[in-house]
Amino acid sequence: MNGMSLRGCIRGGRASVQGYSPGSTGRLAALWLALLACPVWSATAAQAEANQTAPAASPAHPAQQDSSYRIGAGDVLEISVWNEPQASVQGAVVRPDGKISLPLLKDISVVGQTPMELQRVLTSKLDKLIRGADVTVVVREIHSKKVYLVGQIGKIGPMPLTSDDTTILQAIAEAGGLTPYAKKSKIYVLRIENGNKVKLPFNYEAVVKGEHLEQNIALRPDDTIVVP
Repeated sequence: MNGMSLRGCIRGGRASVQGYSPGSTGRLAALWLALLACPVWSATAAQAEANQTAPAASPAHPAQQDSSYRIGAGDVLEISVWNEPQASVQGAVVRPDGKISLPLLKDISVVGQTPMELQRVLTSKLDKLIRGADVTVVVREIHSKKVYLVGQIGKIGPMPLTSDDTTILQAIAEAGGLTPYAKKSKIYVLRIENGNKVKLPFNYEAVVKGEHLEQNIALRPDDTIVVP
């Protein structure tokens, strides 16, 4: 703070109340108003008020975002318990029976849950053992849900299906797009429905033009995109 500026404001405040006679209370009020008018004093007062009202910073830990993805067998999960490394697991593989093994809790069923749903379940269970347990669940590797791409496409083979909303066009883009020899209007998806194989057409040229958008369906696990 600039001491000379503050002293100048105080002298100015005293001068402004000279001759004011309603009593000491009135003089003090007038002096206070004069001080508030001083830029240095106002800035200092505002900063002090901000410091008093600013919330205390909370400990930083990995953020968890909600996801529609549902955990399946073979997926690899990271279970982190804040400030409790002995209760955390970096690479929990979901077994074929749909469970994982965790310290303190032993076997826990996880298949079919979203990361956020599992996070709430684990928090509830651990809170009985660790007061104020703060749990974060992250799917590190996806092995349970896949689609397959064959033919004239950038990357042939299985591709993890990370969302229930992934469309044919998005899968093609993620696989590196089509080759120059692809028959863009003859693409189709092979799907098994009620035990029967069905062929679902996809006209790439039309869809990218905004036409026949109903063909750009959401993929399901084990779908196969065929690009002639």
